[in-house]
Amino acid sequence: MRNRILAAAGFIFTLAARPAAAIDITALTSDDPLNGWRTVTYPGGKTADYTAGIGSAAYRHPGDPGDIIYTLSDRGPNFTCGDAAKIVGEASQPLCKGVAGARFYPTPDYSPSIYRLVLDRTHGTFAVKDVIALKTASGVPVSGLLNPQTAAKTDTAIDLAGSTLAYDPNTVDAEGLVKLSDGSFWIGEEMGPSILHVAADGRIVERFVPADAAADYKDADTRIVASLPAILSKRQPNRGIESMAVSPDERYLYFILQNPLANPDAKAYTAARNTRLFKFDRAAGKLVGEYVYQLDTPETFGFDTTKSQSAPRISELTALGADRLLVLERTDKTTKLHEITLSGATNILGSKWDDAATSPTLEQSNEIAATGIVPVPKTPRFDTFRDAKAAPVKIEGVALLGDGSLALINDNDFGITGETTGVLIVEGAVTADPTAYKRP
Repeated sequence: MRNRILAAAGFIFTLAARPAAAIDITALTSDDPLNGWRTVTYPGGKTADYTAGIGSAAYRHPGDPGDIIYTLSDRGPNFTCGDAAKIVGEASQPLCKGVAGARFYPTPDYSPSIYRLVLDRTHGTFAVKDVIALKTASGVPVSGLLNPQTAAKTDTAIDLAGSTLAYDPNTVDAEGLVKLSDGSFWIGEEMGPSILHVAADGRIVERFVPADAAADYKDADTRIVASLPAILSKRQPNRGIESMAVSPDERYLYFILQNPLANPDAKAYTAARNTRLFKFDRAAGKLVGEYVYQLDTPETFGFDTTKSQSAPRISELTALGADRLLVLERTDKTTKLHEITLSGATNILGSKWDDAATSPTLEQSNEIAATGIVPVPKTPRFDTFRDAKAAPVKIEGVALLGDGSLALINDNDFGITGETTGVLIVEGAVTADPTAYKRP
């Protein structure tokens, strides 16, 4: 093992000695005009230039060229009234008064989109080649505003004039992405939470939602299947499904909740470590597995000083083989990658842990051994605090490239606070089954 300092695209990475093989990192940046979005004037006259937040997820299909990845944007620029004071200025605060759970949407017409990126390691750049906006089954672009949720808690969307924005059953908070051999996509969606099958042109073909939420989507312009466990409606707001992976044979989808459920309440969510990972049989159209993933404790994230157990969260899944996954676990400033396997872990699907009447709940049972549940085992593979100290914050996308290396991309939140989008190419962190990144 060697120590290495690598300078690339303005970043410096220190790779400390480790017992595993050497990790090499290349940083890619972009000035592609397709990264731009819109200039916004805030109340009080302050202006801001928004970029497209293309890094909420990443995926490369094994049949695609080696350095092409697909990425995803989420619901568009948005921030809470609490954050608005420092982003917009004090002129924003009167607009929040009397609006419960208010969240600003400065550009409410933004459509969550899929992006095709070409990575150029030689020149340290990436370029955006295609943009596919998500649409209803009738072809109308969807926004990233809020669904009319009653089974799950939601926020209130307001624009920069303080006007309340209407709820819409077609809106999507896209966060996880895979592409299939037929050109279609599957997306993990956060606020529902839900999973969506999307045609190659961006039309939403089918949306799977919690069993108790069918009425909330009755007017949606797509096929709604209310078959996910009803307990998923207990997701903490903004902490739903933020990941998606697919098995190498494309039979199974995997997705995981970003954080433990607010089960039975937000107090349990705040202290919980047990989040839920699901396995979905595409042909059968139903779940076949549910497993417990225990989040790391907050003090193990080197760049963050928080002691809050709700700070660690899951932002990505990548399949390394059959039932073998790479999990991106992060705080605001620190990113870790853990390899897991479902083999030997307890399948709790349909058990008492899916029943809201169970007490104490799974989320209240951090001492997991006492429940008899075997969680998925975790093997650390990468840690930005240890392996890439100058990496971007809020990394949310991971894709396996054609040589088995990883492409990591950050979510810059549309540049609201000045963050830019970067891609890290990481070699030597994992060894994947070749069928996960090469055409069989």
